[in-house]
Amino acid sequence: MIKPIEDFTKRFNASVHLNESFIARKQDRYFLINERLRGLIQEDFFYIGAYLGKVKNGIFFPSFILLAMLAEEKSNKIVVDDKTAWLFICGRDIFKRGVRDVLGSKRKGDYALIVNGNDECLGFGRILHNIGEVRDKNKVVVKNISDLGDFLRREK
Repeated sequence: MIKPIEDFTKRFNASVHLNESFIARKQDRYFLINERLRGLIQEDFFYIGAYLGKVKNGIFFPSFILLAMLAEEKSNKIVVDDKTAWLFICGRDIFKRGVRDVLGSKRKGDYALIVNGNDECLGFGRILHNIGEVRDKNKVVVKNISDLGDFLRREK
């Protein structure tokens, strides 16, 4: 039942140890629950526990709760400076000049969590170039896939 979540976390060279008996599924949405909530689940629930994400058209879309859980574990992470953090949550890609540290993979095509200097997860992106080999500080090295500001940008 939790294969979509496991497959997603593997993209970041991470693993979240979730007990399948504490995962509730409603259609294509996944929730993390505790022992007490497990006894309260009714078949027609709308929301329960911590929302982990959903599968839509065969693609898993994580919640920021799940991304924060991944950021607490060993995983591919890119630490960015304050200006880059702000631009990232405004939907921008990441230039080499904004990268302060890379934990885990630096390879083109890999996925990485984007964190600020306080290790707070801002979202995730895909590495466009082998970061260690890029000398031009004005080159985009990470494509923004999802960030905290997306919810606010969708509000009209």
